[in-house]
Amino acid sequence: MTRRRTRSPAAVPGTTPPRRPEPATGPTVPGTAPLARTAAQAARRPTARVSDAREFGRVAVLMGGNSSEREVSLNSGSNVLAALRARGVDAHAVDGIPALIEQLAQRRFDRVFNILHGGDGENGVVQGLMQALGVPYTGSGVLGSALTLDKIRTKQVWLALGLPTPRYARLERGADVLAAAREIGLPLIVKPSCEGSSVGVSRVFEAEDLPEAVELAGRYPGELLMEQLVVGEDYTVGILGDVALPSIRIVPAGEYYDYHAKYLAEDTQYICPGLEGAAEEQALELSLNAFQASGCSGWGRVDLMRDRSGRLFLLEVNTTPGMTSHSLVPKAARQIGIEFEELVWLLLETSLPPAGSTP
Repeated sequence: MTRRRTRSPAAVPGTTPPRRPEPATGPTVPGTAPLARTAAQAARRPTARVSDAREFGRVAVLMGGNSSEREVSLNSGSNVLAALRARGVDAHAVDGIPALIEQLAQRRFDRVFNILHGGDGENGVVQGLMQALGVPYTGSGVLGSALTLDKIRTKQVWLALGLPTPRYARLERGADVLAAAREIGLPLIVKPSCEGSSVGVSRVFEAEDLPEAVELAGRYPGELLMEQLVVGEDYTVGILGDVALPSIRIVPAGEYYDYHAKYLAEDTQYICPGLEGAAEEQALELSLNAFQASGCSGWGRVDLMRDRSGRLFLLEVNTTPGMTSHSLVPKAARQIGIEFEELVWLLLETSLPPAGSTP
């Protein structure tokens, strides 16, 4: 395998060290056999607030769209749709925002389950539309969605609060890439600031590979993010309400956890929980703090790296994670006894007013 090399622009100082699922189970996620739960895990288990599917009314499952993550979104959406229908919810697929606007104008839906990955599904556009129309929807609001789709701005918030994230540089079109790379040092990662699912990502180990990495990331809109490559282990932590789910350590068969390893490969290993004892609690606390500090709510996923000395580094927040056969939030939920259909029900409940609030 050819190793791609990368560097980055002017560094930002201050980094702190550190289609249908089977009934009741949903899509099969490799390595998802639930383990014995600790008392602490049992205490953190979210429970449903609603028992009657009719309380949700008619639900639009928003999926597909036109972002680079369309196919993943369609996969997630079909699983979500099947799980909702299996539990008696009057749910219907809607492909993309124009179709949603048309159907909402005809008052066909009471709420929206947003599983539109990337682009306008996660950058605050759908959320602002729903709020303007007064239609309840799942997941984070405008602020959390818009902020966290932009990895650079998310890092700026984390650094302001002293939360650990890799050294990085914001790279505008035409910036002095070599100077930025010298500032950060090799090895580096170059990626679009506003894309997900490892789209447009390159790892750079030698200076001569920088132009190719920048060209690839530059195919996507927005600024480029160049950051320190943390050598260590990949982790992710799902968030459900105000609960951090058990961490997952990701062990790809290849060198890196790229798009192929995420969505296509069957030999990627997912170890859950990924850590034990104090290290696990630290990862969960850091992830929940990062999620809430970014203005997020409802549900999501926080990605981290743990270097060889045990320090954790925040990478990014995903406010509409995948719900495919390879997705990680369902795996983490299953670890604490929440199967796929129940998880989807709990996610739909994030469209309800907070408990105790006045409608």
